[in-house]
Amino acid sequence: MLVQLVDAVGRTCGGKAGALGALLRAGLPVPEGFVIPFTAYRAVVHDLDLGRLTGEPGGVDAARRAIAARSFPGDLHDAVARALEVLGDVAVAVRSWAGNEDTVRTSAAGQHESVLAVQGVDQVAHAVRTCWASLYSPGAVAYRETSADSRPAEEPVMGVLVQRQVDAEVSGVMFTSGGPDDVTEIEASWGLGPSVVGGTVTPDAYRVAADGAVTRTVADKGTRLDRHGTRLVTSDVLASDRGRPTLDDATAARLARLGQCVAVVLGGAQDIEWAFVDGRTWLLQARPITAALPPPRSPSAPGGSPATLTGTPGSRGTATGTARVVRGPDDFARVVPGDILVCPWTDPGWTPLLRIAAGVVTETGGVLSHAAIVAREHRIPAVLGIPDATTTLHDAATITIDGTAGTVTTHA
Repeated sequence: MLVQLVDAVGRTCGGKAGALGALLRAGLPVPEGFVIPFTAYRAVVHDLDLGRLTGEPGGVDAARRAIAARSFPGDLHDAVARALEVLGDVAVAVRSWAGNEDTVRTSAAGQHESVLAVQGVDQVAHAVRTCWASLYSPGAVAYRETSADSRPAEEPVMGVLVQRQVDAEVSGVMFTSGGPDDVTEIEASWGLGPSVVGGTVTPDAYRVAADGAVTRTVADKGTRLDRHGTRLVTSDVLASDRGRPTLDDATAARLARLGQCVAVVLGGAQDIEWAFVDGRTWLLQARPITAALPPPRSPSAPGGSPATLTGTPGSRGTATGTARVVRGPDDFARVVPGDILVCPWTDPGWTPLLRIAAGVVTETGGVLSHAAIVAREHRIPAVLGIPDATTTLHDAATITIDGTAGTVTTHA
């Protein structure tokens, strides 16, 4: 009924769980855990006729509510309780993996729920149902509709990984080298990883060359996310730490070498989430890189005219359109095709907007964040990490975004 993570394979457990299982079998540092495979999800929803339900008006929301309301099977509850006893009385991360995630062309980055700081079998059962139901979130449905790998005739399936949570001191994302320059890209910030992958903080950026030489850009990291018991708490970073590097060069180089080991095991360049605690690095996720990064902006490149703002190149290309300042879901209805989103950051629930936007500008975030990955997959330009963009760029103004150069220009 359950699959130990070390035994997990993609065809029954999902791509990410399968990748982590392969890394464990190769002796790499992955937190222990277990998987609730596709078969358990199918058994729970088999009588819901989700294909018919989602074809009706409002059916997607109805499908999500129906899955979330399902009783957790008693035999599955008992199996999870026994597996949690083996892990010990620790907090766990409950992570979702859909059957169509993490292909070489699509990542479904951030589209399905993961629940952190979970403790006890009843909380785990609730988190598992939340993961299952996220198959029918607006963002996940929109992503499948535009995915090159979507198969409308097949109903999606979900596997769920329950894994000992790592309370990271530093965490981030790494893209292993896959191009002719053999450079590994690393982004890092204080605390738990959702700050980096979700783009709510602008992280430190490290480029590690094949010979181990490190080039770094240290960011002003204003907030951090940490676990307090069964709660996740966002707090301000101490003034002394905001501009302090999260990694020294030697640690960045070691992390890059570990990333290359992951790429060898999994057979190609990888997008890796990692965490660092008590002097040890843990691998939390690995999936194929789905779209090439834009070239880094030259530090000496001029900012241009006063009407030009400069940030981090996130997704290459240029577009001219109407700036649409979006601060939350209440602003979604104002977005029309061809607008350029200007936002603090992009939540995964904002994915439907990326289907119609001509480009995206954020106040925080790095090139390895979910927003940047999805923008590259949609082939729209993105510029990240422009402080105060939502107030500097006026709603309805005409702007040009250059995601290759990392600039945004306002037209009079």
